[in-house]
Amino acid sequence: MLLDNESILKLVEDAQNGSQEAKTKLIEENSPLIKSVIKRFKDKGIDYDDLYQIGCIGFLKAIKNFDCSFGVKFSTYVVPMVIGEIKRFMRDDGALKVSRALKTLNLQINKYISDYVETYQKKPTIEELAKHFNVEEQDVIMAMDSAKMPISIYTPLEDDAEASSIIDRIEPQEDYDQKMIDDIALKEVVKKLDERDRKIIILRYFYDKTQSEIAKELNISQVQVSRLESKILDNLKSKLSS
Repeated sequence: MLLDNESILKLVEDAQNGSQEAKTKLIEENSPLIKSVIKRFKDKGIDYDDLYQIGCIGFLKAIKNFDCSFGVKFSTYVVPMVIGEIKRFMRDDGALKVSRALKTLNLQINKYISDYVETYQKKPTIEELAKHFNVEEQDVIMAMDSAKMPISIYTPLEDDAEASSIIDRIEPQEDYDQKMIDDIALKEVVKKLDERDRKIIILRYFYDKTQSEIAKELNISQVQVSRLESKILDNLKSKLSS
């Protein structure tokens, strides 16, 4: 029997207070959710059991960091945490690492195929590709299969005369530690809002509700919601910058 949201929140609180039994119960209750999330990564070269274990790590982090006072469904918070943990593993732990030589060959093959199709209106065979690049057919297949995996952001771009990499075309992101500090500060400021204002922010930015939907729920006009939202955001910015 599925637990209601109130029971789940109680288990989260118990787990945060150190109850191993509550953690186990939460994992058992949310196992179908974890499995539904990891399905999208099943063809990424990671064993299913490993994926599930990584998903559970993300789930446990969700338990640790979840704030019951926000009034957000726990499952809503869990999904991005599990996805983030799997993507972090894929990025950092090398489950999908491909050699630089294989990546380079893959890029060269893709360019050659594109030119070949434009000239002959058909794709070259594996045998033709192997002969052109003077490699074994197996190497061609491996290189082409590597395209299904994420390529490093440091991989040189073939279409760039200066041989810049993908990362060179990405705008610099703010320092991770500073972002984490800002997130914590925002969380604390939101907690101090009055009930109505906090509900508007949660519904708008956690549940992606429209202003019209929020207006119906609060029994006020959409114009009032718009004005309140603007006022709340200005208030948050002011407190965060002070």
